[in-house]
Amino acid sequence: MQTNRFSQTQSTATSVDAGLRTHMQSVYNRMTIGVLVTAITAWIVGSSPELMSLFLSGPQKYLIIFGPLAIIWFGFNPATMSSQKLKMAFIGVSILYGISFSTLAYVYAGADIARAFFITSAMFAGLSIYGYTTKKDLTALGSFCIMALIGLIVVSIIGMFIGFSSGVETMISVGVVLVMAGLTAWETQNTKRMYSPSHGTEINSRMAWSAALSLYISFVIMFSHILSLMSNR
Repeated sequence: MQTNRFSQTQSTATSVDAGLRTHMQSVYNRMTIGVLVTAITAWIVGSSPELMSLFLSGPQKYLIIFGPLAIIWFGFNPATMSSQKLKMAFIGVSILYGISFSTLAYVYAGADIARAFFITSAMFAGLSIYGYTTKKDLTALGSFCIMALIGLIVVSIIGMFIGFSSGVETMISVGVVLVMAGLTAWETQNTKRMYSPSHGTEINSRMAWSAALSLYISFVIMFSHILSLMSNR
């Protein structure tokens, strides 16, 4: 009987591990789709002066700038929205970020963009692996990084009005990269902990979209500030 119980426990653990791997793969696949949508959108819009003028000149540019925040705050609620609706909201955020990033080719050299993307991808992969494998509880790190990010956002908004020296802007970019690095590790660990096969397919899919959005935002913010640092080197 003890042997049967051991076999059942081992079988359950194996099933959970397989389900967790599938869940995490789903999260990263969705996040990757978001990055690809952003890159393709940026390329399409950046290649067309007409689209650039349509989206990024005049008052409508503020809709593009603040649109992702509006969707995230008011149009992305895993507790009440279906997985399909979350998917549409996620794609919407990815497209809006892509339109915003369409100006990068005019501001930065293509080589810098490629290097920044490679560096960000390598950092993101390493941080995600750490968050997934570490036995250390990263909750305190996540809370600290969230508070630090809020502070950096406030400072950045102030800088929009009073202006900062290039040295201060560099310090802010370094701070943002470090904060997003910490958040990436914490978000990965949190995603792993929240998964449970007992939640069912729909609930786990909703959580996967939520995790994909969090990791996607960490990636694009980290990328933009690494690119900024490289251009100021």
